[in-house]
Order: sequence, then structure tokens, then C-alpha cells
Amino acid sequence: MDLDLALVAIGGLGVAVVFASRLIRYLPVTAPLLALVLGVVLGPEVLALAAFDEGPPVLHAVSEVVVAVALMAVALRFPWSDVRELLGPVGWMVTVGMVAMASIVAGLAWAVLGVGLGASVLLGGVLAPTDPVLSSSVVTGDPATRALPHRVRGLLSVESGINDGLALPLVVAGTVLVLDDGVERFAIEGVLAVAIAIVLGAALGTAAGECFRRLDEARDIEDSAFFVFTLVLAVAVLGVVNLAHGDGILAVYVAGLAYNRQVGTSIYEQEREVDEGINRVLVLPLFLLLGVLLPWDAWRDLGWPVMTFTAGVLLLRRLPVVLAMRPLLGLRWSSAAFYGWFGPMGAAALFFATLAHEEHAAAEVVWPVAALVVAASTVVHGATAAPLRMLYERVEGAHGDG
Repeated sequence: MDLDLALVAIGGLGVAVVFASRLIRYLPVTAPLLALVLGVVLGPEVLALAAFDEGPPVLHAVSEVVVAVALMAVALRFPWSDVRELLGPVGWMVTVGMVAMASIVAGLAWAVLGVGLGASVLLGGVLAPTDPVLSSSVVTGDPATRALPHRVRGLLSVESGINDGLALPLVVAGTVLVLDDGVERFAIEGVLAVAIAIVLGAALGTAAGECFRRLDEARDIEDSAFFVFTLVLAVAVLGVVNLAHGDGILAVYVAGLAYNRQVGTSIYEQEREVDEGINRVLVLPLFLLLGVLLPWDAWRDLGWPVMTFTAGVLLLRRLPVVLAMRPLLGLRWSSAAFYGWFGPMGAAALFFATLAHEEHAAAEVVWPVAALVVAASTVVHGATAAPLRMLYERVEGAHGDG
């Protein structure tokens, strides 16, 4: 893709999104959806102005950075005291809930797509996590704050942060089954990587938060450095933990929570504004790139089963699980239905799908199928976010207890 064309597309869309940011909150569109559509228009199926020879590797690198920065913002979205109160129900969602969602996806892949056990498990792991980038358009902004219960917004934010990293063992398990690498790889790249991420992420986030708090108290740091600090902290933690063969994505979120706990509530209002800016603009290059790289030929080869699978994932992956777990989450039926519907699959799924592509683990199935599900989730969840949020507000109003 020509660099100048990319700059025009991303910059022009970014300016439009910023100027129309308040209006977009009330329309059945989101910034990622607009970027995806623009990518499709520029891509080989429409205008054929943009193309990549090595698409999935580029998408893998971009998605990892975007997820890392978004997770740092999500970790700082709510004060630590609020996050701590949600760890119980979120714990159910990222253990029992995520395993159930991965199992449903795997079952659909086996029954509808006719793929083997390994590829089914791998697709289940790739599509299990809730995406922090797409979910931000649902839970942030004045309309969401006014319409949705604090508990629903908090649960979706915290869950989308934690389960992105904890999905790695599921993805590794599927990769091991496909490539027949043995349980040793699962133990090292799955379980041990999570442990490394938690330890290093907590240590790095705590140290960074303590340093920032002391500098802030001594007034030795400018307010303008705040955004830069959280941004570079996310990138630095990602790099350090990846070098240590840990789960870099999970480590960034853990570091963000540890940093949040150290600095206290004085940064909350600042970070809330920074968070919205990050998630509104940073996602544009990723979803524009996805629109350009969508594997249309592979979808045509896979035929109607992949369409049926995608519809099944959107309808059955999450909503029935959340409704069944409603008492454990402390939600009313209406809140559970809203929370259960909005579990979009996006940047995190792209990261894991392109990881499988690099591993040559059922790449001919996992990458095109995951790309279609992410594109469909971007369209469907993006188009229904504002209407269902307004419907929820009219029917229920905003309630603090969910």
C-alpha cells in the first residue's frame, strides 16, 4: 500500500472521526466500522488502490501494539477501588465463561465447518476473548455513561482487559493439537507465559506507578507527560515481557492495574479523557488494514458453511453463557442481555489468528474464518451499539447495581 495513500486515508478518516465524535455516539456506526469500510473500498475487491503482499504478518504486528495500548487505557479507565469490586464476577467470566465460549465456538467449527479437533480448539481460543478496542465504543462517552449501569460498563471493560491475555493458553493448546508439538510446549508457552506476565507486569506497573506518584507529588513532571508516560509504559512492558517469553498482552493489562493502584484517583479524570482519545483514533489503521486484507477468495472457497458458522458465533458464543451465569455476575435480566450481546471480537482475535498464520497452524482455515467473524462483529456490534443503548435507556434507565 502506497504510504501517501495510507496517510491520506488514515489522516482524513481520523479528522472526520474527531470532528463528528459526538454525532457518531448517537449513530449506528463506530470508528472501527468506518475504517473497515474504507479499507474494503480501497482494497482489491472495489477500487483496487491498496494491497499487501505480506498481509497477515503486518496485521499481526499492528494488532499487538494496538491491543497493548488499548489495554493500558482500559486498565486506567476506572479507579482501582471500582476494579477491585468487580474482580469476583470478572473472575467467573474469564475462567468458566471464557472456557464455555471457546467450547461453543470449537463445537460450531467442528459441526459446521467440518474441521478437525485441533483447528476447532484453535478457533475457539482465537475467538473467545472480548475485544477491548471494539467494546470501548460501547462503554465510553457521555451517552454510555448516562444510559448504562456502572456495573455493566465496568464488567465489560475489566473482562475485555483480562481475557485477552488469558486466552493465550487456549490458543497454544489448539496450536499444539494442530502441529502435534506435545504438552511441553503448552506448559511453556501457555501456562508459564501467563505466570511470567503476571509477575513481571505487576512488578513493572508498581515500580512505574510509584515513580510517577513521587514525581507528581514533588511537581517534577509536567501534565503533558502523562499521556506519553502511559503510552511508552505499555510499549515497554510489551517488549520486556515478550523478550522474557511471557504473555506480553496480559502483562500490559496487569501493569496498568498495578500502576492504577499506585497512583490513586488523582489521575482518573485525566486518564478517562486520554483513554477515549486513544481508542477513537488508534484503532483506525488496524481496521483499515483489515478491510484491505480481507480474504475474499478464501471465503468464496469455504462457501456457505463459513457464513453459517459466523452467524452461529455471533448468536451463540456469548449471550447464552452470560444469561446462564447471571446470578454469579450480579446482573438483572436486561443488563445481562445487554452485556451478553456486546462481547465483540476484534483486535485481540486478529492478533491470535495471525499468530496461528505465522505458526502455519491450520492457517488456511483459521485466518480467513477469524477474519470474517471479526469483520462481521465489527459491523453487527458497531451498528447495534447506539440503538440498543438508547433502547436500554428508555426501557430500564441507568441503574448503579446493574
